[in-house]
Formats: sequence, C-alpha cells, structure tokens
Amino acid sequence: MRTEAFLFGGVGVFFGGAAVLYGVWSRWDPAGTAALVLACLMAAVISFFCAVNYRRRGRRPQDRRDAEVADGTGPLEFFPPESRWPIVTAGGFAVAATGVVYGLWLFLIGVGVLAVGVFGWVFQYADRDSRPAG
Repeated sequence: MRTEAFLFGGVGVFFGGAAVLYGVWSRWDPAGTAALVLACLMAAVISFFCAVNYRRRGRRPQDRRDAEVADGTGPLEFFPPESRWPIVTAGGFAVAATGVVYGLWLFLIGVGVLAVGVFGWVFQYADRDSRPAG
C-alpha cells in the first residue's frame, strides 16, 4: 500500500499545484479552481487511506519480491452476505436529489433517510467480533 500512497500523493500534489497555477492565471476563476482543489483533496484522501492501511497491516505479499503464492492465502476480509442498508441509502439519496428540485422540505427528509442508511450501513457489523461463533 505504500506505493499506492505515494502514487496518489503525487497525483494530489500535481492537482494542488495545477489549482494554484490555474487560479493565478485565471484570476481565481471559481469553477475551475474549485474542481482542481477537489481533485487534489480526493487524491489526498485516497493517499491517506493507503498510508494508514500500510501502517496498520504492514507489507502485503504483493509488495515483497521473496513472497510465495501461499503467502497470499487465507481470508482476506469480511464480506457481508446481505444487507438492506444500500437500498435505504440509495432511496435517501434519490429523495434528497428530488428535493433539490421540489423543495427544502423534501431535501431534508431525503437527507434524514440518507443519514440513517449510511449510519446503518457503517455500523451493521460493528459488533461482529464480540458475537459468539455459530
């Protein structure tokens, strides 16, 4: 993950520099400068995520030249078998997007449903390590 962190860090630095140069040359055009700043921030978030995972887990078998195929075996992650929260989240987003057109009241309802969906999705298996096996 260290290589990916450096790669996305470089992309973030590129977009940050491009945002500054574009902003100066265009006399701080708000649309283009904002797009480049957001691209810089998105790359920085991915770089930060990769760097944190590298610190937590260390080097992967793919990162080592002396690794064998058997070093990569075993369970990779926990993948939930089923969940209702993606549907709730999508519904909340759809209602919020419709609320942008029809009014603040519908937008706020959509944001509420969206928040419930995201919260449920994030924390649905938060206590899975404390449950008994079986």
